[in-house]
Amino acid sequence: MTCPRVRTLALISLSALFVHAALSSASGEPTGVVPSKTAIASKPACNRDAFRIIVDVGHTAGNPGAKSARGAYEYDFNLKLATLIDEKLRAAGFSRSVLLITTDNKRRALFERIRRAQAQSGDLFLSIHHDSVPDRFLQKWEFGGEQRSYSDRFKGHSIFVSHDNADYAGSVQFARLLGQQLKDRGLKYTPHYTEKFMGSRQRVLVDADAGVYRYDQLIVLKNNRIPAALLEAGSIINRDEELEMTTPERRATISEAVVNAVESFCAARSTQVARAPQPAATPKVLRAGMRTPASRR
Repeated sequence: MTCPRVRTLALISLSALFVHAALSSASGEPTGVVPSKTAIASKPACNRDAFRIIVDVGHTAGNPGAKSARGAYEYDFNLKLATLIDEKLRAAGFSRSVLLITTDNKRRALFERIRRAQAQSGDLFLSIHHDSVPDRFLQKWEFGGEQRSYSDRFKGHSIFVSHDNADYAGSVQFARLLGQQLKDRGLKYTPHYTEKFMGSRQRVLVDADAGVYRYDQLIVLKNNRIPAALLEAGSIINRDEELEMTTPERRATISEAVVNAVESFCAARSTQVARAPQPAATPKVLRAGMRTPASRR
């Protein structure tokens, strides 16, 4: 028969051990179980050689989108930024990155973008644009001897996703990563899409920290079978921001944010079954309306 004093001391010691273990676990301190090297090595990492992002140049040369405060077309802004993003991605090891350039000016070209992206077995779709404002917010000023339209009322970037996308969760995941990367670099998103005065252009704000909105009707987002986002990189109808968007420094900042967001998204997706990597070719530029060997089969 055990002495009552001994039983009491044993219970006290056992209780102390439980308390110490609970405190260690709560504080994040090691509890005596050291992860093996195999477990550490198996931590998900991005397979850049296998991951393919489609970088879509918004609009076309024949249908160039919005006009800036100084009379430049949005398409020119889109092409320069998207090209730099593609170059930065390749330099970071994403050799399968595709720069998607559309030449067809009709509405059908929107569906052609999706078809091309799907034919390339992409893992992520990012469409590059630059923003303007509804006509009722425009004012007039003279630049270069001509009357131009501008609006200095709003500035900043915005990121859009569609709830109807086949992988909405993945779309939001990437959009949040991108928004956070832009924020970390001191860039601010525009909140005016939440305001009632935007009328039919008012959008649901999905993430108030990262600047992610829902734009469910956008064809390049909703018809995509892969995670898709659209980046309005800045407002070119705002006179000050237009000048900022033309600088190599601003383009580099946005491009680096995209690359880091893609890296994080790729790593997060690495637990899925990886496709066998294909040989890296020379930088690929897809122009909608042009037939590739793959499309002729």
